Amino acid sequence: MNDAIQLGPLLLPYTLLLVLACVGATTLVGNAIAKRAGVQVEGVLWRTLLAGALAARLAFVLEYRSLYFASPLSILDIRDGGWNAGVGLAGAWLYALHRQRLSPALTKPLRWGLAAGTVLFVIGSGVLALRPDTGQTLPDLAFSSVDGKTVQLGQFAGKPVVINLWATWCPPCVREMPVLHQAQVERQDVHFVFLNQGEDRLTVSRWLQSMGLPLANVLIDEPRQASATFKQQGYPTTLFFDAQGRLVSRRIGELSAATLQERVRQITK
Repeated sequence: MNDAIQLGPLLLPYTLLLVLACVGATTLVGNAIAKRAGVQVEGVLWRTLLAGALAARLAFVLEYRSLYFASPLSILDIRDGGWNAGVGLAGAWLYALHRQRLSPALTKPLRWGLAAGTVLFVIGSGVLALRPDTGQTLPDLAFSSVDGKTVQLGQFAGKPVVINLWATWCPPCVREMPVLHQAQVERQDVHFVFLNQGEDRLTVSRWLQSMGLPLANVLIDEPRQASATFKQQGYPTTLFFDAQGRLVSRRIGELSAATLQERVRQITK
């Protein structure tokens, strides 16, 4: 289940590519119709798209406000992927309708441009949602814990499982680790497993001590078996399995407390 296209060192998530395509469709169609009518609409189109983006972000922030308000600056860090697409579309259309009332000559290019972007987004979202399931399940691989014991991933079956593929040299991995640790403490109904990739037991043990993070279920995967099994595309990667051991989703990149909670809800509902 790949969620991104890899171009050299760059990872481009399908959702990001879809959004960029929708922006392109909106501006292309809107500007083409405006040109025929002899009006300028490009600035208004960009403000309409910005209004939609702000609405999408604010709706997500309000849904998880207790987490975001505990660390207000995290609201600005849109790298966590926290958006509400439905509210974003509604916000863009409401702003467009407002501008149409102020400038009736812009009605046709605004409506057709936004309609093109909306249709493309709906179709693209449907295609992404209906991608065939890989059928990937929690593999019964064996790893060594930081204290030298052998642990089978299969022993975590029976509860939802969150597996974080990480490394000590990866800045996003380090930044998100306290968030994952807090979730591990609070969500006893979910197994959180920290599967280090490519480093030895001593390196990981020293790093944990220096960070003062009392993580449970820290496993060592020096040959990167998990990376090969899950076709890992970048660090950090977090895998979300339901209680039946089925891979429900994966997140490539840093998680915030809110986006982690959103993904955990998917495997515990």
